[in-house]
Amino acid sequence: MKIQLTKRQIMGRGYIRVLKHNKLKKEKGHALEVYKFFLPEAWRHDKKYFLLKIFQLVEQTVNPFLSILTLPLIVDELLGGRRIERLILYVAIIGLGGEILSFIDALIGNYLDRYSEKFNIYFQELASKKIMGLDFQVTEDKKALDQIALAQEGISWYSGGLTGIVDVLFSVIQDVIKIFGISAIILSKAPLLLIITVVVLVVSALLNRKVNSVEQKSYKNLAKSNRIFGYIGWNIVDFRYGKDVRLYHAQKMIGNNFKKYAKMLSNEWNKQAKDTIGYLMLLDMTDVIRDLGSYLYIGFLAIYGKISLGIMAQLFNASSAFYMATRSLVFNLQNITKRTNYAFEFVKLMNYPDAIHKGTKKVARGPHTFEFKNVCFSYPGSDVQVLKGINLKIEPCEHLSVVGLNGAGKTTFIKLLCRLYDPTSGQILMDGTDIREYDYQSYMNEFSPVFQDFKLFAFTFKENILVSDYVNDSVSDKEKEKKLQSIFKKTGLSDKIASLEKGDETYIFKHYNKDGIEPSGGEQQKLAIARTLYKDSPVVILDEPTAALDPIAEYEIYRQFEDLVGGKTGIYISHRLSSCQFCDHIAVFSNGVISEYGTHESLVNRKNGLYAKMFHAQAQYYAAS
Repeated sequence: MKIQLTKRQIMGRGYIRVLKHNKLKKEKGHALEVYKFFLPEAWRHDKKYFLLKIFQLVEQTVNPFLSILTLPLIVDELLGGRRIERLILYVAIIGLGGEILSFIDALIGNYLDRYSEKFNIYFQELASKKIMGLDFQVTEDKKALDQIALAQEGISWYSGGLTGIVDVLFSVIQDVIKIFGISAIILSKAPLLLIITVVVLVVSALLNRKVNSVEQKSYKNLAKSNRIFGYIGWNIVDFRYGKDVRLYHAQKMIGNNFKKYAKMLSNEWNKQAKDTIGYLMLLDMTDVIRDLGSYLYIGFLAIYGKISLGIMAQLFNASSAFYMATRSLVFNLQNITKRTNYAFEFVKLMNYPDAIHKGTKKVARGPHTFEFKNVCFSYPGSDVQVLKGINLKIEPCEHLSVVGLNGAGKTTFIKLLCRLYDPTSGQILMDGTDIREYDYQSYMNEFSPVFQDFKLFAFTFKENILVSDYVNDSVSDKEKEKKLQSIFKKTGLSDKIASLEKGDETYIFKHYNKDGIEPSGGEQQKLAIARTLYKDSPVVILDEPTAALDPIAEYEIYRQFEDLVGGKTGIYISHRLSSCQFCDHIAVFSNGVISEYGTHESLVNRKNGLYAKMFHAQAQYYAAS
């Protein structure tokens, strides 16, 4: 079965899903989706948190009823029987009972406070795994980068994290229980009091809704600025930029950009403050109006003998508690909307759709035949064709050299072969089957690349090389060590490792280990090659593998090329054309097409050929030196 997709289908398939995915936010609320995602995850992570929250809910709900129910008894007892034993009992219920409940509340709160950071770390780990698993082309998309920033900010202080959205949910439950209990008391003695409270509450809710709307709009505007501000404020001051910052006197340029985006953030916060100040002042006024109306009504009932002084005290207390609970309910419901809107950005990230089609066919391990059939490619969001009608066949165990000027499409060719992107049109076949039909991870396991912009991790030498073992750790430690030492020797790292006090357990860089070392550019490149060889995939790809090596080390890599790659398929990209002599065939890329193809001997003698011109130009410089 062949898969032949048009440019629009290839580029649009993943992005249509993204558009539909993003459109959800405008079509419906998100509280249900947020709680359906977060609550089961948190329950699986730590059930004790929810048991403590339920215990706290009961304690905080009971607390206000102690004074509401007991206060009128104290007042009536003081004005009536004045029985000491009754007064002591009532005061003990309010005083001692309240203190006990407050102590329990503080104790539970102390335990719950510890969960905030615990859940932050847990969900940060989930996000990190998701980001590392996103399709590569998505990670280079601006919308995806903005979504990552929105998710990181949305699950932190904007929503309060897991504990923030759970706290507000439990507050709503607590408010509902309080309202039903207190309203029963008020309805039996002063029903008009409920009407006064509800009317004021509606006004307060409308005002608070305006405040929330301004804050959420501001949050959207802040997301991009926060990402840029974070890059300038934290990433760019990393010591890795130290030489360039000092030698090019970049401090002023960085400082100016820092001030620029700091001012943008400050202006947005100031705008938010100006837009909300009027609503916040009106909210304070509604409290005054509610208190005035409630006190006048309750006082009227007491003066005309409708209620006793004990009931009057109870109604004052109940009125205030009812208003606070009802207002809290309305505000918490609005707060749920606000917090879950922020947290929904995290849910969107966790459900971010794939950008490329993934098949299910398993890959048979071993040498493969690859074929590019009329492959064209444009990067997402661009109409410029980087590759145009590429037709090329790579036989099993063949060594292919890919050469060309900068921007000719060499690295893009490799990215397509590794399925970091899919072709805009045309097909890439492996063993006669379109590579889109294969299981994605199974297919990628067939490649061990060293890209020219490779990255090493700030872990140990050993961990940087054994990284692929963490996927399938079926090899014994003894076999690993033997294989590791052999690769150190092949890549010329043995002497360096032997010179280190902790050997291959030495950390690279000093990001979080003060004893870490900063390997030279050549040593880092050798480590990248060692990592490639250790993975031991059927296809080895070396994209400018010797760019940072000195001539002697470069010669050693070339001399051992056959040993390094062995009987595997090898694809080699280099600007140093002397390396091409080690390869079976050479593909010369020029302006996105393969302009020449053949052996070194056939191409170097081609009159007016691009490869011949490039080779003889380099040979001239070497001869001159």
